[in-house]
Amino acid sequence: MPTAKTGFSPIDPAAEKPIYKQIYDRFVDAIANGGLQPGDRIPSARALTKELGLARGTIDAAYSLLSAEGYILARGQAGTIVSPDLKLQAPTGRRLAPPKSDPRPSYRPDTILPFQMGLPALDAFPRKIWARLGARCARTMQAAEMAHPPIFGLFELRRELAAYLHVSRGIECSPSQIFVTSGYRHTLQLICQALLKAGDQVWVEDPGYPPTRDVLEHLNIDAIPIPVDEDGMSVPEAMRLAPSARAALVTPAHQSPLCMALSLPRRLALLDWAAHKDAWVIEDDYDGEYRYVSRPLPALKSLDRDGRVLYAGTFSKVLFPALRLGYLVVPEEQVERFEQVSPTFASTPQLTQAIVTAFITEGHFARHIQRMRKLYAERRSAAADGLQAALGAHIRIDPQPGGMHLILRLQDHVDDRALVARMIAHGIYGEALTAWTSTGKGQSALLLNFTNIRSRAEAEALGRQILALL
Repeated sequence: MPTAKTGFSPIDPAAEKPIYKQIYDRFVDAIANGGLQPGDRIPSARALTKELGLARGTIDAAYSLLSAEGYILARGQAGTIVSPDLKLQAPTGRRLAPPKSDPRPSYRPDTILPFQMGLPALDAFPRKIWARLGARCARTMQAAEMAHPPIFGLFELRRELAAYLHVSRGIECSPSQIFVTSGYRHTLQLICQALLKAGDQVWVEDPGYPPTRDVLEHLNIDAIPIPVDEDGMSVPEAMRLAPSARAALVTPAHQSPLCMALSLPRRLALLDWAAHKDAWVIEDDYDGEYRYVSRPLPALKSLDRDGRVLYAGTFSKVLFPALRLGYLVVPEEQVERFEQVSPTFASTPQLTQAIVTAFITEGHFARHIQRMRKLYAERRSAAADGLQAALGAHIRIDPQPGGMHLILRLQDHVDDRALVARMIAHGIYGEALTAWTSTGKGQSALLLNFTNIRSRAEAEALGRQILALL
């Protein structure tokens, strides 16, 4: 596809308007006036940097703004094009209406919005290595491997996971204790099917991950919201609110979404409660690898001496969500029970498991996590600095020891849900903290994922867009 001519007028460095905004305006004008048509390819950021003699960050900021508003669409190696969904107006109308955003943008396979939650740095994933491993696994596949996949998961993957968890998370377990699942929801359903029954009470963090409440409600299990403070879930308050609960579901490494770690006294109190009440602790370790102020904390499961903790892990954050691959470590005494229940659920494709196994075995997995830990620390700092520069006194960014998103506390009584709705309508992702609470109330804040924000300039440009929506 040829690259369309942009017909730029000269950039004026002395103008009051920032240079990135001048570039943005010229693209919008070119589209509005028909110089660029939907589907036309535009110059790459690198090419335009050379052509205009500007800093790469300036071009990135302009392109980020155009992408966020839906004017352009990145297609990877195929280049960047004018969005095919744009509805052109008559030449007299300067601005075009960007295509309407999907109300659930995280489920659009062709779109990744700025700050989209739950996504790792997809641009930094080693696709070539993954493609080579995938081709090799497919090429060497035997007839028996094309039949039904192992119900509990590929043994080689379970063995590699047992070794990885022992070294990185302090969890001692055998491959037989690990059950491969198709993700967090599948893991939670499997636990409930094996150990709980309709009407049971389960402590859940408040605020907490909304799908957890959805799954439990679907299974007719009573989710009891337990407040969290700077030490994580309040165990004394939980025992007061629901003394007969059968399980507690916690995110000890980085509380979801507030990111504090569950303190050691709280961890010990939780384990003591489970042992004395014959209850269960479900540990959701969704991104425990990503801690920036110290080494990752050992898992809660590593302290379990009474066989009461079930450890849920996922590849969504450390590799990519499209894998639909998770795993569960169960106490040794419960292996037989889970083997009985597991056939009720569909297995994850064996080819996918084989590729992940090779990725781990050959050392790519450990190297990838190390690279991402360093990259995320850099991107977190850049995103926080850029947003703070753009939004100033309108926000306060929480200091966090780890995780993959920022928490922007909104000042001036701004309604976080209304702001998120306006942001999504303008092509910028965000989640409202109040939507993660059991009551829908609390302090207004935005949850913004920083892993795919590549520079401070990009974050600042997006922050200025958010400022206009306040």
